Amino acid sequence: MRLRIKPLPPFDFDLSATIFSDGDSQIRTYEQGTYWQVVRVHSKLILITITSLGTVDKPELAVELQANEEISHNEKKITEAIISSLFNLTFDLTAFYEEVKNDTILSKLARQFRGLKSPTTPTVFEALVDSIIEQQISLNVAHSIERNVVKTFGDTLTLDDKVYYAFPTPQQLAPATKEQLRTCGLSARKAEYIHDISKLIVDGRLDLEKFKTSGDAEEIITELCKIRGIGLWTAELTMLRGMNKLEVLPADDLGLRRHISHYYCNDRKISGEEARSIAEGWGNWKGLAGFYLIIAARLKVEL
Repeated sequence: MRLRIKPLPPFDFDLSATIFSDGDSQIRTYEQGTYWQVVRVHSKLILITITSLGTVDKPELAVELQANEEISHNEKKITEAIISSLFNLTFDLTAFYEEVKNDTILSKLARQFRGLKSPTTPTVFEALVDSIIEQQISLNVAHSIERNVVKTFGDTLTLDDKVYYAFPTPQQLAPATKEQLRTCGLSARKAEYIHDISKLIVDGRLDLEKFKTSGDAEEIITELCKIRGIGLWTAELTMLRGMNKLEVLPADDLGLRRHISHYYCNDRKISGEEARSIAEGWGNWKGLAGFYLIIAARLKVEL
């Protein structure tokens, strides 16, 4: 099944998908102009393959959907909505560009990266699990553990003799023992956090998805930080990745602080408070501005 999607311009698909270029080809990756990932629509797994047909100002995406069963019209619509959320296709960048036009660094990046939109995970749970895994370890190690979790506990979709993996649900992680989780490379404490959060969701005592529609960032942070294993950094990272709350900035993140320092402080070591102070000039778009700096550092852009 094929479909065409016309995102709200400006939108640069290749630039927006580059963050996934070092992903696992069995889970999610972007390679030579093509992005693919398995998404879950109710109980059905669907492989989405996306390429760009348009331009930054007239964007259009070509999407192929593949599954082991017939995809209904309703499932097609749901998948289209997931893709739209995944790349924030209906998000208007105008207000962000207006906010940072007087910032010497970001105004240049806004011109160079025109159409760059930050991604959002299909579920808040996925963003939270990944954020817990990434606590106080290098990203390379964290990504290896994340892949192990997905391939150990996630559902599989086999198409043309190739196996793809979907991110595990709380229902799949809750029955796992902490020892089973630890075989993925998790510390004992992180295994406990992920197991306990999964069980809270399965038992109906925690609804992470409801936070997507909450407009009060401080209230969300307060509620998330009540959960064992979640501190300010984890809450803010989860909000950015899983809820598209672009007003928050995980300023205690060492990598992000390093990028802010590189572009604003001549690579001087800065504190989280200094990073937050610099970010005040970005208004309600602190998280999106941080993403632009991450991509700039990833692409080795010098201004």
